[in-house]
Amino acid sequence: MVNVSVMGAGSWGTTLAKVFADAGNAVVLWARRAELASAINATRENADYLPGVALPAAVSSTPDPQLALEGADIVVFAVPSQTMRENLTAWRDYLPADATLVSISKGIEKGTHLRMSQIIGEITGADQERIAVLTGPNLAREVAEEQPAATVIACANLNRAKLVQAACATGYMRPYTNADVVGAEFGGACKNVIALACGMSAGLNLGSNTQATLITRGLAEITRLGVELGADPRTFAGLAGMGDLVATCTSPLSRNRTFGAALSDGASVEEAKKATKGQVAEGVISSQSIHQLAEEAGVDMPITAAVHAVCHEGAGVKDVIVALMGRSKKSE
Repeated sequence: MVNVSVMGAGSWGTTLAKVFADAGNAVVLWARRAELASAINATRENADYLPGVALPAAVSSTPDPQLALEGADIVVFAVPSQTMRENLTAWRDYLPADATLVSISKGIEKGTHLRMSQIIGEITGADQERIAVLTGPNLAREVAEEQPAATVIACANLNRAKLVQAACATGYMRPYTNADVVGAEFGGACKNVIALACGMSAGLNLGSNTQATLITRGLAEITRLGVELGADPRTFAGLAGMGDLVATCTSPLSRNRTFGAALSDGASVEEAKKATKGQVAEGVISSQSIHQLAEEAGVDMPITAAVHAVCHEGAGVKDVIVALMGRSKKSE
């Protein structure tokens, strides 16, 4: 048994708190709002983000980050990617000196174009061998309902990866280890952008051929960028690549897919937030960072460019589809 701190009580953070507790660990779940922490402790449920799911007795919640982090062996950062830096700055003095730090946020920071593990290292001073990434086809509601799923723990230090692997292995969650942090993070961040494109196509009532094309060609451009920036191409054929991409692009539970469908109806980014309960999908912001990163690296990412055009340049969904289909012909 280890002590686990999950910093963030959204749907995925709460789900992972349940997973770690079901695996036999003591878990503290940090909630930003005191009233949410109190409700979780009183009702054993996070009704705001995961209604109907009972949380184990081994999960306790607190709004106090110092208390949440005290004595933690594993710290899971479960906040949105664009607030990671701000939150880490507030928490860094409370982090145990040798805790394994785990990111579950899938995004690229706006402006700096840094991956989450890089931000964690920069703000906390932790060596990259202490920093892991948990990623894969992990839709929170399905995992919380204990439907069989798998995930990837990527870390440069295999022993750290195995520690987290053992701590979250349950009868319904099967974790694998991987040393390719770069590939795992690019797979997780970029798939949100492709899921927006799939949502847009679904919103236009385009069928399975279109979806399959977007997923397959989306994987190709994600792989191009990842390999150019140091990832192992094999990672993109696994759970952190294809697995995560398929789940996010096809499931109605996917926030990015839902957001993309709203955009296809002509809604603005602000108007589309209503479809995701007031939250902007990660892929909207990441599309800008990834598009800029691809241009800097000289990597062709046409689907990402199309999503960026819709989200940030006012382009119409039908117009970018026409542009994609009219691109010059080439060998696959």
